[in-house]
Order: sequence, then C-alpha cells, then structure tokens
Amino acid sequence: MADTGLSPRQEPAANPPLGDRFVATEALPPRRSGLRRVFAVIATVAVAALAVGLGRSMWQVYMAAPWTRDATVRVYVVTMAPQVAGQIVQLPVRDNQLVRKGDLLLVIDPTDYRIAVELAEAAVQQAQANAENAAREAQRRRELTQLSVSKEQKQTYESEAMADQAAYQQALARLAQARVNLKRTEIRSPVNGYVTNLLAQLGDYANVGDNLISLIDADSFWVDAYFEETYFNRIGPGDRATVKLMGYPQLLRGHVDSFARGINVANAQPNREGLAQVNPIFTWVRLAQRIPVRIHIDAVPRGVNLVAGMTATVHIEPGTGSRKAGAAASSPASQDQ
Repeated sequence: MADTGLSPRQEPAANPPLGDRFVATEALPPRRSGLRRVFAVIATVAVAALAVGLGRSMWQVYMAAPWTRDATVRVYVVTMAPQVAGQIVQLPVRDNQLVRKGDLLLVIDPTDYRIAVELAEAAVQQAQANAENAAREAQRRRELTQLSVSKEQKQTYESEAMADQAAYQQALARLAQARVNLKRTEIRSPVNGYVTNLLAQLGDYANVGDNLISLIDADSFWVDAYFEETYFNRIGPGDRATVKLMGYPQLLRGHVDSFARGINVANAQPNREGLAQVNPIFTWVRLAQRIPVRIHIDAVPRGVNLVAGMTATVHIEPGTGSRKAGAAASSPASQDQ
C-alpha cells in the first residue's frame, strides 16, 4: 500500500457531533446577551411612544380640531352692461384674458354720440346768447323811469331774462348728458380680473342693459367652508385656517373672517293654509346642520391658480384668533342677555 505522506497527527479533524455544535452556539457571553435584551426593550418602548404620539396627533387633527372637506372657493363676478346702445366697433379683449383696472374692454360706435355733443354745444351757445340779451334788455328797462316804461313792462322783461337763463342752464345739462353718453361708448374694466364666458363679438349690436362681458374679480377670492354646528364652540373670528385644494398639493394660509347668521329651515315654509310644514321623523338621531364659515385667504402659493367653484378641505386652529370681533358683531339683544 502506497504511503500517502500523511501521518496520523495530520489527518483532518472530524466534524463535531450535532449536539456539541448547539452547545457551542448557545454558549454566548452573559454581558452581550443582556445588552441585546436592553436594546430590544428600549426599541419597543420607543416605537410604542412614537405610535401613541402619532395617534394622539391624528386624533387632535381629525377629531378635536375643526375641519371639513365640504368647502368651496368663491369669488365676486362683475357684470358689464352698456348704458348706451350701438354697434360694437372695437373688442380688444379675449376670453379668459387678464385685464387691469381701467383697461379698455369694448367700444360702441360713437358717431351718433359725437354728433349729439356738437348739437348740444351749439344749443348752449344759442341759449347763452339769448340769456345775455334778455338780461341786458331787463337791465335797460330797470334804469328807465316809469314815464318811459311801465312797471308791468319791467316785470315782463325780468321774467323773460329769468326764462332765458333757465333755458341756458337746461342747455348746459343736455351738453353734460351728451358728453357722458359719448364717454359711455367706451367700457373699461372697474377691477383687476379675468374676462370670463365672453359671448360678445365684433359687429354685434349692443342694447342698453344687456350683459356683454363678465369679469372675475381677481382680488376677491375667498373660501366658504361648511362646518357642522358642533364645531362652532371652537371656531372664532381670526382663527388661523389651512386650505387644501383638491387639485394642488400646496397649502393656502388664511383666517376665519366671519360666519353666516342664518341658513334655510325647511320646516319654516308655510303651506297653502299658512301652517308650518313639519316633516315627520321616525328616528332619534339628530343631524348636525352645516353653517357657512367665510375664510379669508392670506397667501396663495406660487403656481396655484384659484378658480371659483374649486373643492377644498379646511382645517381651523382653535384659539389662534381674537374672539372680541365675534362679541362685537353680536346683536344688541344677545349682549343684553
């Protein structure tokens, strides 16, 4: 048998028995095992404390603090109707265009109104000449003695001078009216805003009182938040508010401006006999009514385009405003009570 060159001492050690391996693995230093238990307890306590804190914060946000998802962006709309009639000869704006206060919106044909001003100016000159001539005639009669002219003639000339003076004042008023009508042929924007739903076209005939252009007042946006009446003991004027629009991730900052003092009550509507119409209720559950709260927008983030009718969520921070405004706005009857 060939010599392999291995002595008995150089033979590889056999694998230890399975039981011996388990004993070697479990035999850890007692200090290291204790530190692991301490770290595990600390981590468990920290996670539990964090969960309790987050749960309490979520409770404060969604249950204790007043909030509602029933809110709408509102705005004032200015309707522009001509005060004079005529054909539209200029329409320098387009739909959804931003205009500034004083910008020209449209021009109605001013030809007839310029002619009216010229006729009124001529009438003023004629009336002025008549009034001055009558005044001179009356003055001359006053200087004559009763031997040259009777008292009755003097009174007649005085009356004619007064009538011509009144006619002159009427002519001045007609001239002022003609100039105003000429100025009204140009319709200018009274606010900073956006042209909306523009239906007028160049060449259309504009009638007096017809709505031709509507403007969204860009400086009048606010939010109407409809809160349940159970929240009203925690909402006060001036309280800070956070507005989250459905279409934007950015938050709008604002404050409570005011709240409505009345809503429609269905049971107060009388029937044909004049009696109140009371709807029968077959449950003891009472539904909290929703009351509009006006939220003034303090700041709009860059990139957010406000549109009237947008849906929003509003959170109120109770106690951050002054409730003196609400007390001052109360009725005298409630203050006496």
